[in-house]
Amino acid sequence: MTRLLIIGPLSGPLAVAARMAKDRGAALAQADAVPPALAHLRGPGADLVLCHVGQDVAALMRAVAAERIACPVIACGPEEASAEAVAAVRAGARDFLPLPPDADLIAAMLEAAAGSTRRADAPVARDPAMLAVLARAAQVAPAEASILITGESGTGKEVLARHVHAASRRASGPFVALNCAALPETLLESELFGHEKGAFSGAVAARKGRFEQADGGTLLLDEIGEMDPRLQAKLLRVIQEREVDRLGGTRPVRVDVRILAATNRDLGAEVKAGRFREDLYFRLDVVRLRLPPLRERPADILPLAEHFASRYADANGLPRRGFAPAARAALLSHPWPGNVRELENAVHRAVLLAEGAEIAADAVELRPAAAQPAAAGGIDFLVGRRVEEVERDLIIGTLSHCLGNRTRAAEILGISIRALRNKLHDYRAMGLAVPAAPGYAAD
Repeated sequence: MTRLLIIGPLSGPLAVAARMAKDRGAALAQADAVPPALAHLRGPGADLVLCHVGQDVAALMRAVAAERIACPVIACGPEEASAEAVAAVRAGARDFLPLPPDADLIAAMLEAAAGSTRRADAPVARDPAMLAVLARAAQVAPAEASILITGESGTGKEVLARHVHAASRRASGPFVALNCAALPETLLESELFGHEKGAFSGAVAARKGRFEQADGGTLLLDEIGEMDPRLQAKLLRVIQEREVDRLGGTRPVRVDVRILAATNRDLGAEVKAGRFREDLYFRLDVVRLRLPPLRERPADILPLAEHFASRYADANGLPRRGFAPAARAALLSHPWPGNVRELENAVHRAVLLAEGAEIAADAVELRPAAAQPAAAGGIDFLVGRRVEEVERDLIIGTLSHCLGNRTRAAEILGISIRALRNKLHDYRAMGLAVPAAPGYAAD
């Protein structure tokens, strides 16, 4: 579950936001002001911070940056507090959540912070290929061995990791996940191993890393293939010795953690290319679970679609609808290059667009095969277009794909929410239509 830290008194609309987040599976912590919030981030940690604009958001962002705490911060406050919202985003907040809160925005906020595949619920599986994976997972879950989960992007590797943790003897302990590709090397080292006071400029207090936060539980190292070789050596030592050396520390700290790693790369090929340590590879690859892409598990498509349809109907206060025969046929015939993540987004969009007693085929908007990377046939279709035109279409298309959710779109595009806001402001000035999530006012 997503660990959410709320900064501000739990009263009024902020208390409503807290209840909505808790109802959606978040683990809540609360601080009345920035100093105790920073103490919490240095210790148990959090996956997301929701800070009221009545607090000193700028001071929070300066401290988070100085202490290398890689935790997204979303400012929140009344819709009319536009000046405070702009100031918070300029200070480094990832986004602004209007209060009173919208349930769909709370859900999107948690999903974006956790990653679109991070779910607390068990995997949905009907296809024999996926059932075989789950059977193998059930067999190895009670053990202490490291597990390497492989599969294409969007197949649900973190969902499987959480499923393994829930079936393990460590289920009562914490499950902590870290995306190794999302952070630069210096920040990733501090996130993994923690630091002592004075370890670097800005380290005003000691801080636990993800290994210590996961003590007694499970640590998922997502996108492990993206880790810098220097950190790979440190990680290998932690796995071997079961102790971490905080940055600036004088003695090691014992940890009791089970390691799960996930990657969409071929680590064997990475080893041969000299980009991944062979000894670390063998340490992580004690047991391997390969998640098949959705095209290899067609019997899962409709059960997953029905699962997501029910979830997003409930989240948006809409009636649950089944899929019309033509819609089911469209779902089954699509190649799903984005796997379960693409299916989830398509169904979410269909739930919002559907009319009548069923979800009809016209509500299931799927990318045509010619627009998919696997079938594009090179870049000939881009020749003759200006770079800014291609960028504009990519940004607006991604935002539409994310149902107007700017936080998720910025993460997919690999840009900051501030850069995305600036681009959207320019596009609106040009008179272009820009998709907006429910509850978001135009910038």
